[in-house]
Amino acid sequence: MEKEIKVVIGAGEYNNNPGWLHTQEEELNLIDEITWGNKFTYNSITAILAEHVWEHLTFEEGIQAAKLCYQYLKPSGYIRCAVPDGYFPDEEYQNIVKIGGPGPKDHPATSHKIVHNYRTLSKMFEVAGFQVTLLEYCDEAGNFHFRDWHAEDGVIFRSKKFDPRNQGDKLLFPSLIIDAIKP
Repeated sequence: MEKEIKVVIGAGEYNNNPGWLHTQEEELNLIDEITWGNKFTYNSITAILAEHVWEHLTFEEGIQAAKLCYQYLKPSGYIRCAVPDGYFPDEEYQNIVKIGGPGPKDHPATSHKIVHNYRTLSKMFEVAGFQVTLLEYCDEAGNFHFRDWHAEDGVIFRSKKFDPRNQGDKLLFPSLIIDAIKP
């Protein structure tokens, strides 16, 4: 039986997904095919998880990154992607996640380049050839929508399901979460 390859992009210091390969930007850059080719072959990855990574790319870079992931994912492979939600109706949250927001001043490249909503994030992955399933998101009216999803398919900590700040009746720090599946 062939071993499944599951990859966390931009893992930081967290390990919410034991058994997955945790990577940092220096070793696996979303828009640098050389770093991908050094680690993987086309159609070899089962799953990719990216929690709060895609907002650090422009819309065009996001499409480029999605296309690159598509090449390396097996058919029926997927990306579980979470980003800050541009439709979450909370002024303090939106101030934190805004473009150029309060990220590290000495590293402007790490600041947010886009604030996605479910339409823009879905479109980016659809342009790259993926079929998108919305898991957690706010609509234009700020209403929160939730489709049950499984931790074994990739844990997103900043979610309704796992973030202790979001337990109970009131959401404090949700994410827009999708699964983008390669047909």
